[in-house]
Amino acid sequence: MPEGLRLGLTGGIGSGKSTVASLLAGLGARVIDADAISRELTAADGQAIPAIREAFGTEVISTEGSLDRARMRSLVFGDPAARRRLEQILHPLIGLESRRQAEHATRTGYRCVVLDIPLLVESSHWRPQLDQVLVLDCTPRTQIDRVMQRSGLTQAEVEAILAQQASRRQRLRAADHVIFNEGLSLAELGQVVHLLASRLGL
Repeated sequence: MPEGLRLGLTGGIGSGKSTVASLLAGLGARVIDADAISRELTAADGQAIPAIREAFGTEVISTEGSLDRARMRSLVFGDPAARRRLEQILHPLIGLESRRQAEHATRTGYRCVVLDIPLLVESSHWRPQLDQVLVLDCTPRTQIDRVMQRSGLTQAEVEAILAQQASRRQRLRAADHVIFNEGLSLAELGQVVHLLASRLGL
C-alpha cells in the first residue's frame, strides 16, 4: 500500500457510508467527512457565506448568519444552474480543507485517509485527489426503505433525492473497490470491511 493512501468513500443515500466510515476509523483510518466540512463552511461566519450571499441573496441566509439549508435545498432542487453555482462555491473550499486535513493526517502517521464524499462521482473535482475509490452499493429499493425508515420521508421524496444523485451504474464504473451492502448484518458488514482494510494495509 502506498504511504498515506487516500481512499474516496461514496455511495448513494441509504447505502451505509456513515457506518462503513465509522468501521474504517475503528480500524485505524483517518476519516475526513466532506459533509461536515460543508456544514462548517456554511455555519454563521463560515468561509462560504459571503460568496453564497452574493450569488443567491440574503434570503438564503438565516438570521443567525448561517446558510438556511432548507431554503437553499428548495432553491437548487429543481434548478440545475443554481445547483452548479452553489457547487462552484462549495466544492473548491471543501477540497482545500479536505486536502489540508489529509496532509496533516499523513504527516502525523496515518497510513490510510478516508475521504467520505457523497458527491464524489457527481463532481469531477474529487477524483484527482484520490488514490482509490470505495463504493457502497445496494439496490434502489433498499435505499428507499432505509431512508424512509430513518428519516420519515415518503417514497416519492426519497425517489426525488435519488434522481438528483449519480446512477448506480455511474458509481460502480468509478469504483476500485465495491461493498455490496445488501442484507448484511452489522457484524457481517464489519467482517467485509475488515477484509478490505487488511488489503489496504490497516
